Amino acid sequence: MTPRYVLAIDQGTTSSRAILFDRAGDIVGSAQREFAQIFPQPGWVEHDPREILTSVYATLTELLSRGQIDPRHIAALGITNQRETTVVWDRATGQPIYNAIVWQSRQSHAICERLKSDGHEALIRERTGLLIDAYFSATKVRWILDHVEGAQQRAERGELLFGTIDSWLVWNLSGGQAHVTDYSNAARTLLFNIHTLDWDDDLLALLDIPRAMLPQVRDSSAVYAHTRPQFFFDHPIPIAGLAGDQQAALFGQACFQPGMVKNTYGTGCFMLMHTGTQAVRSRNGLLTTIAWGLDGRVEYALEGSIFIAGSVVQWLRDGLRMIERASDSQALAAQVPDSDGVYLVPAFVGLGAPYWRSDVRGAMFGLTRGTRKAHFVRAALEAMAYQTRDVLDAMQSDAGIALTELRADGGAIGNDFLAGFQADILGVPLLRPRLTETTALGAAYLAGLAVGFWSSREQIAAQWGLDRRFEPQMEVARREKLYAGWQQAVAATLAFHVD
Repeated sequence: MTPRYVLAIDQGTTSSRAILFDRAGDIVGSAQREFAQIFPQPGWVEHDPREILTSVYATLTELLSRGQIDPRHIAALGITNQRETTVVWDRATGQPIYNAIVWQSRQSHAICERLKSDGHEALIRERTGLLIDAYFSATKVRWILDHVEGAQQRAERGELLFGTIDSWLVWNLSGGQAHVTDYSNAARTLLFNIHTLDWDDDLLALLDIPRAMLPQVRDSSAVYAHTRPQFFFDHPIPIAGLAGDQQAALFGQACFQPGMVKNTYGTGCFMLMHTGTQAVRSRNGLLTTIAWGLDGRVEYALEGSIFIAGSVVQWLRDGLRMIERASDSQALAAQVPDSDGVYLVPAFVGLGAPYWRSDVRGAMFGLTRGTRKAHFVRAALEAMAYQTRDVLDAMQSDAGIALTELRADGGAIGNDFLAGFQADILGVPLLRPRLTETTALGAAYLAGLAVGFWSSREQIAAQWGLDRRFEPQMEVARREKLYAGWQQAVAATLAFHVD
């Protein structure tokens, strides 16, 4: 039977989705399930790995049954995932020994501070392209091994496995056939040498993490294993694409040439610039990371990671009850001509690139008796655009490339107000693709390439389509005045920090 589709699992921070794509890269069907966020202490964020699995299984079942999809028509399965989120599980039973520690979580902050005080920043930066921060997986693994009784000894005996969410899903979907990850996910662990393309023994020794815990690292497009028969009605499907969510979005946006940039507006905000086969070291607080491994060759990217973006709208809805639906934010923001001097710095779990300050917290500036809900909501949306400007300025300086356009994706960029304001603050056009589910699409493309469903990146690039182009309308003087106000607000936030 001729394959018609490629299936993608998009396992995100707040929900899991299954999306089916046809040869044109169009969505045939999708299903989504949210799962619980666990906050054991302020600054800690965890997930139940078993609930993540349940949510993935539910989306697969719903998608196939609702769409009456014959699994024999599915050529391959690709997986994209929230990066850095860490799971440690028992090799024999498959049961996690602790909750998944989420990328946003700060509970391993003290371990990071010890690494810094012991003078290891330069070594880690050189080997991994990353900064010492609780954001990355290594200190999360160390925290679990320190806080779960007997875990260190079990790990040393080879009884425990570590993986980011992609590894956890492949292990379970394949019935334990494969303990693997890809270059893009491995590069986010703080344990992977992005130059030698292997786990770094010096870093493993530094954190006392046994190498036996770690997954095999492979290309982002390859057949890693096949699904267990029961998932697809006794029809095993090749698991053939893996990529961290932001690298998958870069691929889905067809940013295949050095200098091309995409920004994803999701729970966080993540800007990546493709730098080709060269690992460009940042002088401005950005991360040097691996974009993907394909056809035996690794390509690199510069990345600016913003911890809080779309989740600030979730906070307006669920925490402050200012809006009933996330979509209400656009209409509210449009009710006022500007934020009336109000700035929100959403450092709820610290500030990411280019500041990398985990000890600061969110702040609001410019409030008066005349401040209304609309000003507050508008300031929250504008904060996403200002943070993106921070990252873009650093990126252009590092790469020596002036941006001519920004390809944007993610749920929040469907907000026309945000898209227009972003173009204004950057001073360059923002291109919103016809299909904004570029993260899942990137995973599908990687899987499809591995099995010959798509023939080349050139074919994929030709399928990229534009929904709307947002041209900057704001005068330069006003743009720079607004941005100067943001910089002042950030400086004040940085001056007020918590232990």
